Amino acid sequence: MEFKDYYDTLGLARDVTQDEVKRTYRKLARKYHPDVSKEGDAEQKFKALGEAYEVLKDPEKRAAYDQLGANWQGGQDFNAPPGWDAGFEFSGGGFTPGGGEAYSDFFESLFGQSFRDVGRQQHPHSQQGGDRHARVVIDLEDSFNGATRKITFQVPEVDPQGHVHTRERVLNIKIPKGITPGQSIRLAGQGDPGVGGDKPGNLYLDIEFKKHRLYCLDGADISIDVPIAPWEAALGASIKVPTPSGLVDVKIPAGSAHGKKLRFKGKGLSGKTPGHFYVVLKVVLPPADSPEAKKTYQTMAQNLAFNPRAELGV
Repeated sequence: MEFKDYYDTLGLARDVTQDEVKRTYRKLARKYHPDVSKEGDAEQKFKALGEAYEVLKDPEKRAAYDQLGANWQGGQDFNAPPGWDAGFEFSGGGFTPGGGEAYSDFFESLFGQSFRDVGRQQHPHSQQGGDRHARVVIDLEDSFNGATRKITFQVPEVDPQGHVHTRERVLNIKIPKGITPGQSIRLAGQGDPGVGGDKPGNLYLDIEFKKHRLYCLDGADISIDVPIAPWEAALGASIKVPTPSGLVDVKIPAGSAHGKKLRFKGKGLSGKTPGHFYVVLKVVLPPADSPEAKKTYQTMAQNLAFNPRAELGV
């Protein structure tokens, strides 16, 4: 996917003010409007301008995009890293009518469904402070055991001169046991301040998990792929297996096949319906990288009446 430089699309410097973004967009939009322009690619340019403006007009989207662009290395295909916008607070202002869904794959990958869903719309006459959202990426163990973490958030703001900046906000948050990706932690009163002494809004922490080097998560179920030797699968064995709560002894039944799942009921993430922990057996063949190893395989071939393709009729 190609990285889109929205500042370049509008012909602007990266430190441009919000007012300058608006003025430039309006000028270029009039120039390239398909009903006005005679240029052959006017419609394409008009659409690109709208996409760039959709991001840069919004201080929250712009601040997150600026951080992403600062870390991008040119000359290569772009793929947004997982959790790229973690730690940024958003109020969920939404898209210009008819906007977001009409833009590029690049736009959709960054500001698609997740940005459409954030925020809770306030009644237009309400004086209560608005709600805010921030994406937080945690370890699976944080959910399994419960944890308290110090989280630093980036809060986008516009200074009196119209430039977008971010300020840091640090909170100690309690991660409840059993929380799963897609769920939120509600911090009451940590949203926008109320008007005229009314109560503030809430801050919702939208939870994602880091990719784990050992475990896979499916809802509240946790699984781990465990390599075993052919003789352990054939004869049975007792092995140690890591779990989020420490090493446990697991008995492998004799005659276990590659891909066999051993279920440990209720040992996944906690909750009203606790998840399960699955050990997925992966039979690994030792290499024939020595004369002794080759001789062992030759003996097996001679002594075992085994045809792995019997079901194919060959």
